[in-house]
Amino acid sequence: MDPSTIAALILLFGILAGIALGMPIAVGIGLSTLAAAVVLLGPDRAVLTTSQRMFTGINSFPLLAIPLFVLAGSLMNSGGIATRLIDAAKVLVGRMPSSLAATNVVANGLFGAVSGAAVAAAAAVGTVTQPRMVQEGYNRPYAAAVNVASAPAGMLIPPSNTFIVYSLVSSTSIAALFMAGVGPGLVWVLACIAVVMVMHKKYGAPPATEHPTIGQSLLTVWRAVPSLFMIVIVVGGILIGWFTPTESAAIAVVYTLVLGLLYREMTVGNLPKVLLDSARTTAIVMLLVGVSSALSWVMSFARIPRLVSDALLGLTTNPQVILILMMIILLVVGTFMDPTPAILIFTPIFLPIVSEFGIHPVHFGAIIVYNLSVGVITPPVGNVLFVGARVAGLRIEPVVAKLGWFLLALFIGLLIVVFVPFLSMWLPTTLGLI
Repeated sequence: MDPSTIAALILLFGILAGIALGMPIAVGIGLSTLAAAVVLLGPDRAVLTTSQRMFTGINSFPLLAIPLFVLAGSLMNSGGIATRLIDAAKVLVGRMPSSLAATNVVANGLFGAVSGAAVAAAAAVGTVTQPRMVQEGYNRPYAAAVNVASAPAGMLIPPSNTFIVYSLVSSTSIAALFMAGVGPGLVWVLACIAVVMVMHKKYGAPPATEHPTIGQSLLTVWRAVPSLFMIVIVVGGILIGWFTPTESAAIAVVYTLVLGLLYREMTVGNLPKVLLDSARTTAIVMLLVGVSSALSWVMSFARIPRLVSDALLGLTTNPQVILILMMIILLVVGTFMDPTPAILIFTPIFLPIVSEFGIHPVHFGAIIVYNLSVGVITPPVGNVLFVGARVAGLRIEPVVAKLGWFLLALFIGLLIVVFVPFLSMWLPTTLGLI
């Protein structure tokens, strides 16, 4: 058996064994990568090369945007921004059936649009909406499922840390990817609202009998404008060319900090905890990026992407069938692997294949992020699922039981994103980004 095949088997079974043993995914990837590199290069060169590749992987100025956006999201979570966005969402959909459930969906989309973090959205929005939904008569597991299912919209609607990771590994414009996420993000939100409407009679609460006046509604929306204005600053500044994504992330941190202090929800005493939580999240993400960068190099050295490409093309040359096979693989992978390492591992494998069929890297970025976003709400590793269940005070089993229709709707949305490129490509093309 040649060294490349042995290395591929070590990577495959090493990572799977690490997951089965409950090992942190970064540790499992790192150890498997080192073992495969030893087979290919020998012990001394393997240690030196993998450490160099890990450092090179995180030594990136665009990647600096991730810890800054993480910090901005933490500041939003503690700065009273979520409450104002929820109130604004209530104005937008307050007269719909199951209006509070629809408000939860829209609020997660809005919060995601200013934070780019699904976990932060599930925690911040869920903390406010879950007690209200239960008080109004919603089934508690269903209320939690609504929050869990809609939270990942923030991974698609710009700004998005996940798109930044994909940009790093695919050498694609971050601005183009941000704009490409708008259409799929709206598809995600509409899919969740469609389920809320369909399930209204079974799980919904009686419609509200009191509605705010026009003046009250305008005042509520006005109170949320400063929070929503961050989208204009961050995304608009990138599109106009005033600053880079990394600089926009730094501006977002300053803006949210000032906003939280003005709202009097954020205090100087809260800052150490916010900074510590952000540092922990950043450390996890950067370790994943580092070990996944080393893994990508080992796979390239062993020609594993070419072997996978030949295997898929040996099954069929139909691009639609190839895309469906990839989607199935990514859906399965997403159930036990976070989006960051999954993107770093599978993009170098799949992107050359889809490029041969004329699929634009920006469109494929929207596809892979949408696909892997489904994984964060499915067991056994879905972090948004666990956060949403914890916010609702429930175990994950009753929440998962209510997620079925949401997952079906989101899967239909995935097929739309895959086979209707216009949704992802129209905005970046119109803005001249690609």
